[in-house]
Amino acid sequence: MRRGGGVLMHISSLPGPFGIGVIGEEAISFAKQLQKQGMRYWQVLPFTYPGMGDSPYQSFSAFAGNWLFIDPRRLMKRGLLTADEVVASEYNVNKWRVDYDYLRGQRDELLRKAYSRASADLMKEVDAFVKANKWADDVAVYQAIKDDNYQNAWWDWADEDLKNCVPEAVDKMRQTDNYKYHAFVQYLFLTEWTEVKKEINNCGIAIIGDMPIYVSGDSADVWGAREQFKMADPRKVAKLIAEYEKKVKAAEKEGGEHAAEDVRKVKQDALIFDKVAGVPPDYFSVDGQLWGNPIYDWDKHRKDGYKWWMSRIEESYKLYDYLRIDHFRAFSSYWEIEANAKTAREGEWKQGPGLDFFKKIDETFGDRSRLIAEDLGEQTPDLAEFMSKVNIPGMRVMEFAFNPGDDSAFMPHNFTKNCVAYTGTHDNNTLLGWLWDSSEQVRNCCLEYCGFEGDNWGDGGTRSKSCRSIIKTLWMSHADVVIIPIQDMLGYGADTRMNTPGTANGNWRVRFTKEDLDGIDNDWYTKLNRVYFR
Repeated sequence: MRRGGGVLMHISSLPGPFGIGVIGEEAISFAKQLQKQGMRYWQVLPFTYPGMGDSPYQSFSAFAGNWLFIDPRRLMKRGLLTADEVVASEYNVNKWRVDYDYLRGQRDELLRKAYSRASADLMKEVDAFVKANKWADDVAVYQAIKDDNYQNAWWDWADEDLKNCVPEAVDKMRQTDNYKYHAFVQYLFLTEWTEVKKEINNCGIAIIGDMPIYVSGDSADVWGAREQFKMADPRKVAKLIAEYEKKVKAAEKEGGEHAAEDVRKVKQDALIFDKVAGVPPDYFSVDGQLWGNPIYDWDKHRKDGYKWWMSRIEESYKLYDYLRIDHFRAFSSYWEIEANAKTAREGEWKQGPGLDFFKKIDETFGDRSRLIAEDLGEQTPDLAEFMSKVNIPGMRVMEFAFNPGDDSAFMPHNFTKNCVAYTGTHDNNTLLGWLWDSSEQVRNCCLEYCGFEGDNWGDGGTRSKSCRSIIKTLWMSHADVVIIPIQDMLGYGADTRMNTPGTANGNWRVRFTKEDLDGIDNDWYTKLNRVYFR
């Protein structure tokens, strides 16, 4: 990757009148601001539709775009919405937080109005799009069935044939109006983003995207290809169901309906999946993180030449210029946990697909120059050896660096050239919040290393001297690419943190206003990029 600087901000955090950032004029305006600052990169989070806990890392599809990002104004220009409908869709109750519960219903209603006005010619384009993209067909069918099943998970669908993906039953769903609507929505997302991305690239800004390593259990990916995941043995499922029903009856007898309801809340994943994903205890969580995503059956993927994976990467390359693969270490070794485990502590390391997977990438795409590895987490000898052989940029995070006396790989003087370095990621506290929450020893170690002098380290804002000293130190480093979250560019505190790992609610909602972005000292960053040849 070309030496340069960039900013991490998800589309959802952009300013605008619709309750969430959209792929429209605000995105283009932000790209122009980055261009003015001399930046080269804009990093975003996954474009997938948010699932459990509003997380884009828990989507119902590894491929489907987040239709909440579709700009109503651009649909008006297409003749699909009226000006009054666009104005009525504005939501300014809170400019700094995304209200997903409100938006899900409101935006679906708006898009259905747009669909009702789609011309025959436009629907021909949609049909051609679906035929050319199997994933779009899978998503449209899956969503149409979920609409008929009150959004329940696929294993709770009433129709056994649809639950089990019987071809004849699925074909009937393809004839429904709801199927065509969901195909229309995915077509809109991809075509709108393609046009906006072209304008962003014309500003000299490359998009760094993000691909979660795992998919959600309740997803079109698992529903339609169960053979590629470690599903529970049917005999084990029958035994668990029997035990589960006994517990419910016992609870009803001993403690009434309330006690029975508590039993019903027992994780149902154990009835569907044999093993699930997570990570062992680390600096984010003392019990590790029990994500609950199903585990890939890598032998099956290897036998068909990683066909699903190659398709996934190909589609990601259409969305982004570079692709960060989240939890990259799982290709080397991954943490596997029993589906009914209480914490991630109960897991064990298993061998991933290894270099064989990346040889297939080379065969399919020519090389792996557009990939970035999120290689954080527990560092094991096999991971270090694997990263050296894969030879793609890894990540370094300054907030992990400053334990007094520890000359860690996260210290800027230890950054390799072939890496992407950050003050913090979307999973970290903001830089200012981190300074406030760190011990005095860690904070002093960081500030001394970064040449900060004075006693006003706690001052925030876009001209925060402590934040600037740390950002400047990052820019001086040997790392080819350096990225700061928009929160650090603004000098904002922990209340603007994007995500706190291990917590289920209140994440992924942070937004910023036009006034916030206009207040950034663009000239300071222009100079920073010039002085340090970025």
